[in-house]
Amino acid sequence: MTRPILHKRAGGCGSSDNNSESKVSASMLQSVAASMLPLYRAVATNRGFAIKWSKAVVSANLDLMNKLLSSAAPRAARQGLGINGIGYFIDFSYPRTVYTNGTTIPPGTVQFVFEPRVHQAIARAVLPLYRKLACDRSFACKLAIAIRRNNTWAVNALVRGVVCTTALKSVRIEDEGIALSFKYSFSRFKYRNLLFRESIFIRRRRQKRRLRQRLRLKLHCMDEK
Repeated sequence: MTRPILHKRAGGCGSSDNNSESKVSASMLQSVAASMLPLYRAVATNRGFAIKWSKAVVSANLDLMNKLLSSAAPRAARQGLGINGIGYFIDFSYPRTVYTNGTTIPPGTVQFVFEPRVHQAIARAVLPLYRKLACDRSFACKLAIAIRRNNTWAVNALVRGVVCTTALKSVRIEDEGIALSFKYSFSRFKYRNLLFRESIFIRRRRQKRRLRQRLRLKLHCMDEK
C-alpha cells in the first residue's frame, strides 16, 4: 500500500490542478483524509467508541469528544472541532481557507439525535473512500479536478466506485467539496457525510449558528437536570 501523503504543497496534478491555496487541491484532500481515517476506523470497528461519540455529540460535550478524538485520531484532534446536537465538524486550517469534514443530520430535521448504529454504518461505508484519498495521489487529483470543474458525473463515478452501499442516496458537489447523503432502513433520518471548503462568510455564519445551537443544548441539558 502506498504511504499516505500527509503534508505536501497544494497542486501537483499538472495544469488541471491550480496552485491557488484558496482552492481545493489533491494535497488538501489527502491531508484531511489521512487525518480523519483513524477516526472512521475507530467508529466503524468499535461499538463502545461509537456510543460514546454519539453521546458527546448529543450532549455537546466537547471535553469528551476531544478525549475520544485524541485517543483515536491525534492529527484530527489538533484541529478545530464543532458539535451541534445532531452532528460534528472538524476544521482543517490552511493559509487561505478552511476545509471541513464531518457527519450530521440535516438541520431542521430533528434535535439532540445522533444514532451510533447509523454512524457506524456510515463510517464503514466511507472508510474505502478516505483510505483511497489518503493513499492514492492519482485518485485525489482526479477528485479535486472534478470538484473544481463542477463535474458532477465524474465526482459520482469516483465516489460510488469506492463507496459501495445502497444506503448512499446521493453524491453532490457543495461548497467546493462533496456531500454524501445516506438513508438506512433502520433509521428515520437521513445523514450527510461532508467534506467541503468554507469561505470566510460561510464560516462566520456557521460559527454564529453553532453558538445558537450550543445555547439551546445547554438549556436542554439544564431542563433535563
